[in-house]
Amino acid sequence: MTGGAGFIGSNLVRALLDRRHEVIVLDDFSTGLESNLAGMDVGLIRGSIEDPTVVESAMAGSSAVVHLAARGSVPRSIEDPVATHAVNATGTLNVLQAARSIDAHVLLSSSSSVYGANLVLPKREEMWMQPISPYGASKMAAESYALAFREVYGMDVLVLRLFNVYGPGQRHDHAYAAVIPRFAWRALRREAVEVHGDGEQTRDFTHVSSVVQVILDSLEQRLSWPNPVNLAFGEPVSVNTVITELEQQLGYSLQVARQAARTGDVRNSMNDPALLRRLFPAISSVPFSDGLASVVSWLRADARG
Repeated sequence: MTGGAGFIGSNLVRALLDRRHEVIVLDDFSTGLESNLAGMDVGLIRGSIEDPTVVESAMAGSSAVVHLAARGSVPRSIEDPVATHAVNATGTLNVLQAARSIDAHVLLSSSSSVYGANLVLPKREEMWMQPISPYGASKMAAESYALAFREVYGMDVLVLRLFNVYGPGQRHDHAYAAVIPRFAWRALRREAVEVHGDGEQTRDFTHVSSVVQVILDSLEQRLSWPNPVNLAFGEPVSVNTVITELEQQLGYSLQVARQAARTGDVRNSMNDPALLRRLFPAISSVPFSDGLASVVSWLRADARG
């Protein structure tokens, strides 16, 4: 697994070990934390997917590869598009080359950012794509490479387009932290939360437990699909609603600092889950209030720790 020390990766590692799978993690710890894997029986290799030799060595003997490593964040990609491309596009090519040499099943995490300027809702997999950030473009390149390898080399490949994944274990403490852990952490400390724009922008938030379940099922079926599969349940929530829900759960009002809208941000995001439900009929979404409560509980425990 690449990026296994990150938020989604560490949750997935725990679930894989519970099912008695052997797991090797390759991570450069640029955003992931070694402490996320503390106490887990995994093979841990420190290295970057930008180095094809390291990738090939880490993947030797594997039957499946979950490729989660990425340079995330739209603002960060705008600041340094070359670095984003090097990890997300070229790094993915390195992973695919190594997987091809050992006939491994590849599961790639992509992003709803590939839709970009396409404003039609809900999003369906066959819709046209026009990324409006270097991050979205790099993810479009990565999934295009993965599906091209499937067609040309006959590899088993599944591309999952993730929509704003959140849950316990997601970092709040770096410059490009996602909105839910950032808001929840500041709310717990009674600090102002920053809202870019009017706060009515929406995201199809997806709890990490649902993502983990889809990946587990995909791996155990060795599922390969000719097109990307959107992973979200068509349940958009506005930024203002996140604040309201936090206030209800915490029992006090939050301070809100309004900022200008950010360049490259998509206004609204919502998936049509028809294909997801067809491929994974047993998968269900986590109600947003319950998912947010799990984040608040985890952050409280983390603060005490």
